[in-house]
Amino acid sequence: MIPVAPSVVWKSNINGQQKESLIPSNAILLDVLRDKAGCLGVKRGCDMGTCGCCTVMIDGVPRLSCLTMAQDGAGKEIITVEGLSDGAHLAPIQQCFGEHGGSQCGFCTPGFLVASQALLNENSNPSEQEIACAIEGNLCRCTGYQQIIDSIKAAAEIHRGEKESTPPVSDAHPDPHPTGPDEPTMPPGHAR
Repeated sequence: MIPVAPSVVWKSNINGQQKESLIPSNAILLDVLRDKAGCLGVKRGCDMGTCGCCTVMIDGVPRLSCLTMAQDGAGKEIITVEGLSDGAHLAPIQQCFGEHGGSQCGFCTPGFLVASQALLNENSNPSEQEIACAIEGNLCRCTGYQQIIDSIKAAAEIHRGEKESTPPVSDAHPDPHPTGPDEPTMPPGHAR
């Protein structure tokens, strides 16, 4: 019979919310974030620390959650890709990845976004060499990296205040049917 690790109460601040879960004492942070905290943006890629898909920030420092014991994140502030945005409004780094083609298939994107944001939190004017160094542990098979670097440079301009952030697409828009479902321009048979 294989011994089972004892369960422990695990508490941490994840994306600004206090979370508490009962976890195995030998749990990996990646599993706790995905399975207990519901942070599905943290991706399981290689499970060996070579792809960067599972990158999160722990107390502002980028860490590979597949190589981090959950207990090492207990009581700390953990930021996943879900925590970068302000509600429905994307963070500048997320906007710039979309605008500059930094994301293609998207599987590696959460790790790149978190690693990039950690860089911009420390240095709002990174050189291309500093950007390359910050993302060297993240692998992408689609972009060829130049679009990712361009995305980070554009987000840095926003962080420095040199460029305006694009207005959020979730801002209120005028109602296209101000008079309701009886408006004559509604298609015949449209639900009322």
